[in-house]
Amino acid sequence: MNAALRIAAGLAELARTAEATSALAPAVAALARRYADTIRRGGTIFFAGNGGSAADAQHLATEYMVRFREPRRPYAAIALTTDTSLLTAVGNDLGFDQIFARQIEALGRAGDLLVLHSTSGASGNLVAAASAARIRGVAVVAFLGQGGGPLKALVDEAIVIPSDTVSRIQEMHLALEHLIVEVVEEEVDR
Repeated sequence: MNAALRIAAGLAELARTAEATSALAPAVAALARRYADTIRRGGTIFFAGNGGSAADAQHLATEYMVRFREPRRPYAAIALTTDTSLLTAVGNDLGFDQIFARQIEALGRAGDLLVLHSTSGASGNLVAAASAARIRGVAVVAFLGQGGGPLKALVDEAIVIPSDTVSRIQEMHLALEHLIVEVVEEEVDR
């Protein structure tokens, strides 16, 4: 397949995935309310994921801390994926499955929100983070794909993208998260 046809096919697949995902709009709106309520109560939103989802965690925490559309006050948000010294120490001393859980144990408080991104829903470190959050009284939501995996049963709310294609799932996660921060800014700072 030549490059132009491959790109057209990829965009068509993305459009089909977005169309199927639009059915999740009410659930995504409920998540936006949960994010806004967390911020209004003075809670922190924590983001975590692996690989491309780790990059999304950093991207999203920045949207909340700095701004999305208009200048506004900062919202408390932390990507649990950014401290290389901490990540490597925990990975070495406690095991890779504990890299996010350890941070939630130290930083998470009742009234906070942990947002997990996983295309498979099977990452051991995200499962451990969800369990640690439960113990600390931190609410947990997840953006998932491929049916949701075991993580789906461990969270308060899950958005499961109807796809098995990793790149399409990640693209939908980021698109939905951008829509959520747009709603949050409108609701919190109006």
